[in-house]
Amino acid sequence: MSGICRTRLAEERKQWRKDHPFGFYARPEKGSDGTLDLMTWEAGIPGKKDTKWAGGLYKIRMSFPEDYPSKPPKCKFAPPLFHPNVFPSGTICLSILDEDKGWKPAITIKQILLGVQDLLDSPNAEDPAQQEAFELFRKDKVQYERRVRQQAKEMAGSV
Repeated sequence: MSGICRTRLAEERKQWRKDHPFGFYARPEKGSDGTLDLMTWEAGIPGKKDTKWAGGLYKIRMSFPEDYPSKPPKCKFAPPLFHPNVFPSGTICLSILDEDKGWKPAITIKQILLGVQDLLDSPNAEDPAQQEAFELFRKDKVQYERRVRQQAKEMAGSV
């Protein structure tokens, strides 16, 4: 099965290098011997312009299972983000990353990263993962937005 996985990831890397959204990056990590590890990627997602997240560059680590694309990658913010749909560990709670909900093998790395970018400014109140961020989002939007803007400043251009 890993042959299918690695072939797909190599193809996705080629497509990404040809065409990816402005401000984003996604690349396989390098091993200690300098070789690329197609199974583990690092990515950066810019906050959307004209949102509270603007100005920040949010880093994600994507770990692909051997049975990808049948199963989705595990995606974690590193460092973890203050967000209602991000677990304290940094793991992202998003339907397209859940094999029992919205995952489909046709979903690409580009679509995942664009989906995560959309999630930043449009949290899913039906699927909270982080208590403090969820409570502030629901009960004190002003304070929630203040925390998000502060986080965006801290993550500005951090590649």
